[in-house]
Amino acid sequence: MEQQVIENQVYKNIKGTDIEGRDRIFEGCSFINCDLSYAELSQITFINCTMDTCNLSLAKIINTGFQEVEFRDCKFTGVNFSACNNFSFAVSFSKCILDYTIFQKKRLKGTMFENCTLIESDFSEADLTNAVFNNCDLNRTIFNRTILKGADLSSATNFNIDPENNTMAKAKFSSHALAGLLIKYNLIIE
Repeated sequence: MEQQVIENQVYKNIKGTDIEGRDRIFEGCSFINCDLSYAELSQITFINCTMDTCNLSLAKIINTGFQEVEFRDCKFTGVNFSACNNFSFAVSFSKCILDYTIFQKKRLKGTMFENCTLIESDFSEADLTNAVFNNCDLNRTIFNRTILKGADLSSATNFNIDPENNTMAKAKFSSHALAGLLIKYNLIIE
C-alpha cells in the first residue's frame, strides 16, 4: 500500500476517525482543538507538526511516528508512548496533562516538559539525558533504572527518585526538593 502524504494542512475540531488510516504521513500540519481520544493512530507518522488543545487520551499509538512534534495544552491520559516508532522520535510538551502515561525504555534525550502534570507516569529504563521538567508535577511518577544525566528537575515537584537505582550525574535539583531523593531512607527533613 502506498503511503498517503498530507502536507501543511490545518485541522480544527476534528475527531480521530477523520485522520485514522495506516501508512498516512502528516507533515507540517497543525491540529487545533481536536478530539483524538480513543483514536486508532497506529502506523501514522507526524513530522514537524503541532497539536494545540487536543485530547489524545487512550489513543492507540502502536508504531506511530512523532518526529519533531510540539504538543501544547494537550491531554494524554493513559497513552503508551513506549509503543511508538523510535525512528527520529522527538517531541515537546507544554501545559499538557500526561497523567498515567508510559514512556518505558523511550529515548527522550533533551525533551522539554513545561508546566505539565505527569502523575503516576512511568519512565522506567527511559533515557532522559538533558531532559527538562520545568514546573512539572511528578507525583507518584516512576523512575526505575532511568537515565537522568544532565536532566533539569530544579523546578519539578512531588518526585520520588532513588539515586541508587537511576543514573543521575549532573542532574539539577533545587535544594528545597532534595527530600524527593531521600524518601526511601524514611528521614525527617525540616
